[in-house]
This record gives sequence, structure tokens and C-alpha cells, in this order.
Amino acid sequence: MAKKVSTKKAATEAQEAPVIIRNEVDLAVEKRLVALYTLQSVDSEIDKIQIIRGELPQAVQDLEDEIAGLNTRIENFSADIKATEAANKARTAEISEHEEQIKKYQKQQDNVRNNREFESLNKEVEFQQLEIQLCERKNKEGKAKISELKQHIDAAKQLLANREKDLEAKREELTSIIAETEKDEQRLLKKSKEQEQFIDERYLVGYKRIRGAARNGLAVVTIDRDSCGGCYSHIPPQRQMEIKMHKKVIVCENCGRILVDDDIAAKAKAQLEK
Repeated sequence: MAKKVSTKKAATEAQEAPVIIRNEVDLAVEKRLVALYTLQSVDSEIDKIQIIRGELPQAVQDLEDEIAGLNTRIENFSADIKATEAANKARTAEISEHEEQIKKYQKQQDNVRNNREFESLNKEVEFQQLEIQLCERKNKEGKAKISELKQHIDAAKQLLANREKDLEAKREELTSIIAETEKDEQRLLKKSKEQEQFIDERYLVGYKRIRGAARNGLAVVTIDRDSCGGCYSHIPPQRQMEIKMHKKVIVCENCGRILVDDDIAAKAKAQLEK
């Protein structure tokens, strides 16, 4: 008789075992969903802080790039001026050499023996005079170029001064906003990292992929008026029932976002308030 009772008890335990395993699995899925929605809530708060900062970081970066470009432009203009001045100086030295040659040829003309020698020396003098005229013309062009480059430098320096003032104002504004939000942001970033530890790697990778592709940064959303809270496509009643059962991670068939019910959202909120 005792043997029969023992057999019956073992059969009963064997029947109940699957129920216990299933409940444990369901609880694990629910915890995963709560962790995902909690992570989403934290990351959304971080997004709000970054929105408050607006486009200031990019504006600061753009101004820094423009200032760097202006400094490079001024350096290039200054280098062109130095090169042009050096070329002018070299041509001025050439002019002195040509003038010396002219004096030499003119002196030789005083001692020529015939007209042919005189004409030959005269042509040399004319050639040297043409070389002088060429050097003087190039020097004049060089001086005009230097004057134009200096004007460009002055304009670039004025623009640079204005941009540096703009940058200082933008940096002060950004610093002020960061000071106001940095403490909250650091706390939220820490909370975000903590939540990631409770999520399996494959779900975390999927979450980040969906979040990166979503324009509003939402990867986990609740059902709102029978629709996906991300893309607003209709969720069938049967699908909603499956979501409420917390037996598996379910995504929107239209946008791919992870769907949760209000119960998960409430538990996530309670988790954040601890």
C-alpha cells in the first residue's frame, strides 16, 4: 500500500514540475522586459538632457573648425607675402647687376674701334635695360599682390576676432548648461550601465541597434490605444494578449520595436524610484 502511495506521489510531482519550470521562465522573461523598459526610460532621460543642450556642441565644434581654417588661411597668406617679398628682393638685386652691366658696356663703347662693335655693345645695353624693365614690372606686380594679400589677412583677422567672440559666448552657454545637467546626466549614465548588466547580450545588442535606427531613440515602447507606441501601427487583440502574458519578448511587426504593457512600465517605474 505504501509503495502505491509513493508511486502516486512521484507521479503527481512529475506533473507539477513542468508548471514550476514554466513559471520560472515566465518570471525571467518579465524581469528581462522590466530591465529593457527601465533601460529605455533612463536612456530617454539622457536624450532629454542632450536635447536641452541642443545644437550647442555642434555649433562649438563648427566654430572651432572655422577658426582653425581662418588661422591656416592667415598663415598661408603670410607665407605668400614672404615668398613675394623674397622674389622682389632678388629681382632688385638683379636690377643692380643689370645696371652694372650697362655701365660696363657704356664704358667699353668709349673705346670701340668701329661701328660694328659700338652697335653690338649698344644692343647689350638695350638688352640689360629690357631686363631691368621686366624686373621692375614684376616687382610692381609683386607689391600689388602683397597689398592684396595684406587686405585678405586684415579681413580674415577681423572675421577671426568675430568668430572667437562667438565661440567664447557659445562655450560659456554650453558650460552653463552642462553644469546644470551634468550631475543628473552622470547619475543616469551610471544607472544605464547598471541596467545593461541585467540584460542578455543578444537582447542588449538588439536594443541598441533598434534605438540607433529610431529617430526618437525609442527601442522599447508600450501599447497606446491598441497601437505601437513607436510607429502607431495597430496591434491586434491576440498580439496584445501575448504581450500581457510576459512569456516572451515581442516586437512590433511594422517598426521592430520591443513592445511591453502598462504592467511592465509600472514595474520599471517602481524600479527607478528605488
